[in-house]
Amino acid sequence: MIKKCRHCSEKLGFEIIDLGNQPPSNNYLSKDQLDGREITYPLVLYLCNKCGLVQLPETLKPKELFTENYAYFSSTSDSWCQHAKDFVEKAIKELSLNKNSFVVEIASNDGYLLQYIKGKEIPCLGIEPTTATANESRKKGIETIEQFFGSDLAKSLRKADLVIANNVIAHVPDINDFVKGISNILKEDGFASIEFPHLFNLLKFNQFDTIYHEHYSYLSLESFRQIALKSNLDIINVEKLNTHGGSLRVWLTHTNKSSINKNVNNILEIEAANKITSPEGFKSFRKNVEKIKYSLIKYLINEKEKNNLVAGYGAAAKGNTLLNYSGVKVDLLEFIVDRAKSKQGMYMPGSHIPIYDIKALKSYKPDTLLVLPWNLINEIKKQQKNYKLVTSIPNLKVHS
Repeated sequence: MIKKCRHCSEKLGFEIIDLGNQPPSNNYLSKDQLDGREITYPLVLYLCNKCGLVQLPETLKPKELFTENYAYFSSTSDSWCQHAKDFVEKAIKELSLNKNSFVVEIASNDGYLLQYIKGKEIPCLGIEPTTATANESRKKGIETIEQFFGSDLAKSLRKADLVIANNVIAHVPDINDFVKGISNILKEDGFASIEFPHLFNLLKFNQFDTIYHEHYSYLSLESFRQIALKSNLDIINVEKLNTHGGSLRVWLTHTNKSSINKNVNNILEIEAANKITSPEGFKSFRKNVEKIKYSLIKYLINEKEKNNLVAGYGAAAKGNTLLNYSGVKVDLLEFIVDRAKSKQGMYMPGSHIPIYDIKALKSYKPDTLLVLPWNLINEIKKQQKNYKLVTSIPNLKVHS
């Protein structure tokens, strides 16, 4: 099968890394499913030599990944909710949003952000395809359309003063249609705010565990700029964020409707200097990833030989990529704890490591916690002060 770029349709020729065949990272298993057949799919990352978009070929459709029982609930993270609240306060002030404005969030999840918009009595709408999270959003009183977003849906909706799309642009196979939908729904003088993990940080900090089937695209500012221009949208400003290991918040308007902040060119220049839209920028990535794998395995084996109990903390999707690529199973990591009730009592895909309630820590008293959502390490340090914490990304580190 010829693999083509989802933006420019060029044949994909440069393979960045092959992480093997893996199950979808959010396909957590019940006990009854453990004896059944678990389907895996290739997890191979490519670079488009023409437009510089880093991507996975579409091996799974969104409906196969984002099911009605989708297990990720944004509100589980206190720091992420605070991030959303801070954004809302800033956006209301800078864009002069009020009761006559209209805000739309795409991939609104469980209402983690729109609850703060609604709290200011600003009309809003959530668009969320997964039933479990959409229902949680509705419990907060937020009107929610339970569909995948695209240009056709956008045409049927009221035009918005502000469109928000946090950590969703990477999740759509038809990225051109998605951005066209944003252009369709945006008022002539409206703004869109889109957040996504920055490809620059994936390379700089060896964040290979953020590669999984749900993430079809891995964006640089330059590659996203080209996608936005195709739908007549300008990137007018960009902010660096600490979320998800280093993200960008990109502000968009209709073409030629606003001046462009110097921040945009500054980041484009950094990307160009590091050659992240060409094969040269990826020359050491594979070796760095292999070092992380070997370091983790060695650490867990050493702890096992010392009769020390290591448990996982946070059954994050990125943790599944790390564990399955490294071949870690219950013999080295006996269980994982997680705050999300949707994951408790389930098993990690691939590795089949059981997931328990946080309360299990008191019963089992592990010597060490391997923190899988390393991007939340500062939050977890405050929550679990009595444990030795270990992270694998960007390299193995013991947090005292």
